[in-house]
Amino acid sequence: MENIDVHDLVQRLGEDEDMARKKAAFMLQSAIGDPSFADVFIQQGGMPKLRFLALQSAGNTLAYTLASFSRLLELDMGWEYVSRELIERAVELVVSQPLVNILRASMSVLVAIVSHPHNPGSQPGPFGFRALKPSISGHPQFLEILVGKLSAADHALCANALQLINALMRDAITSDTETEWPKFIKKLQDLGVIKAVYILMQSTALQDLAHPVLEFQSLSKVLLRKWKDVKIDLEKSEHRRALKGLHLASNPDRQKKTDEDGVEGSRKHHPEKWRRLGFETESPAWEFDDVGFLGMMDLTDYVRKSEDGYQRILLEQSTRPFEQRCPLARASLSVTLILYEHFEVDKSDSEELERYTALEPRSNLDKVFRPQLLQWSRLHTGGVDAFLRLWKATGAEHEDFQKIEELVRILIEQVVGQAPRTKDTREVEEELADFDYHRLRDLQMELLELTYEDAWGQHLRQVRDELDHEALQFIKEQRVRCLLQGAWFPNISDYNPDGGTVSNQNTKSTALSWRYVRLSHNRRFLHYRDYDSKGEQAPVLDDLRERIDLSIVSSVVSNVSASDSSITETMPASTYTRIVIYGSVFSSGSNSGKEHVLLQLHPQSHTLASEWLDGLLLLLNQQPITSDTSKLIQMISGYGLKIRLLNLSFDDLGEGEAPEVPSREGLDEDYWFDMGTV
Repeated sequence: MENIDVHDLVQRLGEDEDMARKKAAFMLQSAIGDPSFADVFIQQGGMPKLRFLALQSAGNTLAYTLASFSRLLELDMGWEYVSRELIERAVELVVSQPLVNILRASMSVLVAIVSHPHNPGSQPGPFGFRALKPSISGHPQFLEILVGKLSAADHALCANALQLINALMRDAITSDTETEWPKFIKKLQDLGVIKAVYILMQSTALQDLAHPVLEFQSLSKVLLRKWKDVKIDLEKSEHRRALKGLHLASNPDRQKKTDEDGVEGSRKHHPEKWRRLGFETESPAWEFDDVGFLGMMDLTDYVRKSEDGYQRILLEQSTRPFEQRCPLARASLSVTLILYEHFEVDKSDSEELERYTALEPRSNLDKVFRPQLLQWSRLHTGGVDAFLRLWKATGAEHEDFQKIEELVRILIEQVVGQAPRTKDTREVEEELADFDYHRLRDLQMELLELTYEDAWGQHLRQVRDELDHEALQFIKEQRVRCLLQGAWFPNISDYNPDGGTVSNQNTKSTALSWRYVRLSHNRRFLHYRDYDSKGEQAPVLDDLRERIDLSIVSSVVSNVSASDSSITETMPASTYTRIVIYGSVFSSGSNSGKEHVLLQLHPQSHTLASEWLDGLLLLLNQQPITSDTSKLIQMISGYGLKIRLLNLSFDDLGEGEAPEVPSREGLDEDYWFDMGTV
C-alpha cells in the first residue's frame, strides 16, 4: 500500500478517460482491504467518485469498482454512500449482466447490505432484506435467476449466489413478521434452492463452496428450530385449517361409522374422530407440544404425498382391535422428533463452524456436511413407513409404542447416520423400507450392551462372567445327560489315525461289530458291551458287562477339534473320527501308573462326537474343546445377558426404591424344572 499515492489514485478515478479509470479501479480493489488505506481513501474524497463509477461505468471498470465497494462495506466503512440507486443498480446487474466478474461483485455488495445489522443508533440508510424488497419487486425474476446461479460452472459465482441467498434467508427469518418469512422461504423452496444446494453438498466442488454451504445447512436447522418453536394454536386459522385438513383427507364420509348398537351410517360426530387418525385423545392440539408446527408440517406433508395411501392405512388399522392399531399420527410426531435429535438441530452455528475448522484440511467432509438433512420430508415419510412396517412385523400393541420408537431411532441412526455424503436419498429410502427386522434387533442389543458397558463397566463384566459360568454348567449337564442316555458306536477294522467322520454307508462294510456305551446313574462308571449288530432298542444298563471306573481315567484325546465342523464333511470315507480314553493302571509295588488305552469310540456324526468328547472332558472337570459346544455356551450366555439387559434400567443400580417382591400367597411347592435337552 505504501507504493500507491492515494491522492493520485482518487484523482484518476474521476478522469474522463476510461482506461485511466479502469487502471485506478483495478489498483483500488487490491488496496482497499487495508483499513488504514481505506481511511485515507475516504478522507481524500474517494467515496463520491467510487459511487459514481458504480452507478455509471461498465465492463471491467464496473467489476473492479463494485469489488472495491463491497470490501469497504465489509470493513464497516462507506455505509453513508449506500443508496437505493446503488441497490437498484446491483439488483439489475444480477438480473441482466452476463459477465461473471460483474455478477460476483454485484452479489458481494448485496450480501454486505443484507447482512449489515440495522440496530438503533447505527448509520442511517436502507439495510437488511427490506432494503432489497422494492428492487426485487421491480425484478420478479431476481430470485429465480439467483437460484439458477447455484448451478453455474464458476465456483466463485456459485458461492457468491449462495452467500446472498443465505443473507436474504437469515435476515428474513430474524426480521420479518411471523406470517411473512414462511412465504419467502417457501418461494425459495419452490424455485428449487434445496435441490440445488443438495447437489452442491454432494459434489466434488464442495471444498470450494464449503463455507456458504455450511451456512445454508445451519440456516436449515434454524428454520427447523423456528418451526418447532411455533406452538399449535387453534385460534390461528392456519393451524386450524391444517388440523382440519388431516381429518378431511382421511375421507371420513366414506368410512363406515358404527355406533355402540351396531347401526351403520350414523351422521353423528364420531366418538373417535381424532383417535382414528392415530392421536391419543380427542383434543390433539396438545400432542404437538414437543414438535410444534414442525410436527404439523411433517404430518400434513405425509398425508398430502399420498392421500390414497393415508386412507388405506387408516382403513387397514380400523379392522384391527384397538390395542393393535398403529397410531399413525403419533408415529409421525415421533419420527419428527427422532430426526430432529438425529441431526442435532439444536446445535448452534458456531459449534458447526468449529467442527468444520477442526477438520482442516477438510479430509473428511462427511462428518460435517449432511445432505440428507435437506431431504427432511422424504426421510420423515420413510421413517413413518418403517414405523408402520415394524409395528406390523412385531405384532406390537399400544403399550409397545416406545419399543418400536426405539427400533426406528436405531434404524435412522444406522441408515441415515451411516450414509456417505454422496449417497443418493433414493437409496436411503430403499434401505429404510427393506432393513431386516432381525438385523435391527441385533443392532439394538449391541448398542444396549455398549450403553450399559459405558454406564456400568465392572458390573456388566461381572454379569457376563457369571452368565458364562452358568452357561457352562448348563451345557455340562446337557452333555452328561447325553452320556447317561447312551449311544451306539461302530468297531472299525481299518481305522485310520488321521481322523474323519464315519458315515452310515461306510460303516456297513467296515464295522465288524457295534459297541454300546452308557454312563452309570451315579456318573462314576462308563459301561459298555460289544454286539454283533446294532440293535433297534438300547440295551439296559445291567446288560453292559464291561465298565471303566472314571476315577482312573487320565485323559481323553480325539482328532475332533474346534474347526472339524467345517472339515469333516469333506474328508474321505476311509478316515474316521475317534475318541480315545486313556487310564493309568498301577502295578504292585509302584506308585506311578502306566497310561493305557481303556476305550476307543468312533462317533458317526460330528454332533455325537461333540457330545461325547466334551461330555467326558466336563466329567473330568476339564474345558470343552469343540465348536458345537462353544457356540451353545456363547448362545446361552448371550441370551441370558440380553434378557437381563432388557429387564434392567439404569435406576436398578442407582438410588431409588427397591422393586416390590412378588407375593407367594396362594402358591404351594408343587412345581418342577424341565431341564430337557438342547
